[in-house]
Amino acid sequence: MSFTDDQLTQDDFLGGAIKMWQPKNGYRAATDPVFLAAAIVAKSGQSVLEIGCGAGTALACLCKRVAGLEAHGLEIQADYADLARRNANDNGLGYVVHDGDLLDMPEPIRTAAFDHVFTNPPFYDASASSAPNDAGRNTAHRIGEARLVEWITVGLRRLKPRGYFTIIHRAERLADILAVLNGKAGDIRVLPLTSREGRTAGRVIVRARKGAAGPLELLAPLILHQGLAHSKDEDSFRPDVRKVLRNIQPIVM
Repeated sequence: MSFTDDQLTQDDFLGGAIKMWQPKNGYRAATDPVFLAAAIVAKSGQSVLEIGCGAGTALACLCKRVAGLEAHGLEIQADYADLARRNANDNGLGYVVHDGDLLDMPEPIRTAAFDHVFTNPPFYDASASSAPNDAGRNTAHRIGEARLVEWITVGLRRLKPRGYFTIIHRAERLADILAVLNGKAGDIRVLPLTSREGRTAGRVIVRARKGAAGPLELLAPLILHQGLAHSKDEDSFRPDVRKVLRNIQPIVM
C-alpha cells in the first residue's frame, strides 16, 4: 500500500533543485545518497542502475546533474518504489523504477547491462541490535536475505565490461567490500568521509571498474564540516562540500 500525503514530507535537495517526497516515519534520506550520486562518473547517453533506490533520492540527484541518462532503480518495498516514481514525475526526471528483490530481479533489468551500477545498501545484519525498529527503516538499514557480498556481486553482474560500480557504506565494512571486488574489478578508488578534521571516517565511497587491472588508490578524506566541533545550530559544511550538497557539483575521485 502506498503512502498517503499526510504520511509524507516534501524536502529540498541540491539547494531546492529537486524536491523529494519522504515518509515522516521510516527511512529518510540525508546526505549519503547525495554524496553517492555525486561520485558517479556518468555521461549523457549512458545507462545507470541503482540497486535499492528507496524513494529515489540518489537517482534524482544523478539525473538532475547529468541529463540524458537511461536511468533505472530497483526497490523491494512497493510503497517506496511508488514514492520514487512519484518523485521522478514531480521533478520531471525520466528514471524508471522497478519493483523487485536483487536476488530475483525483474526481467527488464535482469537481462540488461549498464554502464554504471550504484548502491547505498543496508548497514546492519538482520540480527543487529542497533538497527532501527521502524519496519521501513528496518528493511532499508538491515541486511536480510541478501548479504553485502550479494549486493556487490549482483551489481557487478549487471555491469557492462569496464563499467563502474559505486557504493557508499560504513567505513568498518571496507575490508568486506574490497574482498568481494578482488579479482572481479580494479582501478578501485576509496574515498573516506569524515565529519571533521582529525576524526576517523564514518563512511567510505568505493568506486571500481569491472574487469580493470588498475591499482587501488586510497584518496585523501573528504572532510564534511568546518571546525573541530559543532558550535552553532547552523549549516557548518565546508565550502567544497556545500557545492556538492547545494550546487549539484560532482565529487572528483
